[in-house]
Amino acid sequence: MEFEKVREIIVDVMNVTEDDVTMDTAFVDDLGADSLDIFQIIVGIEDKFDIEIDNDDVESIVTVEDAIEKIKNALN
Repeated sequence: MEFEKVREIIVDVMNVTEDDVTMDTAFVDDLGADSLDIFQIIVGIEDKFDIEIDNDDVESIVTVEDAIEKIKNALN
């Protein structure tokens, strides 16, 4: 469930297709995201899931799977 919501945010921010986004997709290497793109994705995630992700944790988010893990940790 988290994956679908995160994918929706990424598709919107990065202007890519759903097929371009998998759990293994790296924001910078695979999607060409810059710091502003990543910021927009993180803000979208925080809004969608009503959570807050620490700035230190943001630096460790490299792939979609990393983002999902941060969401799961924040929700538990």
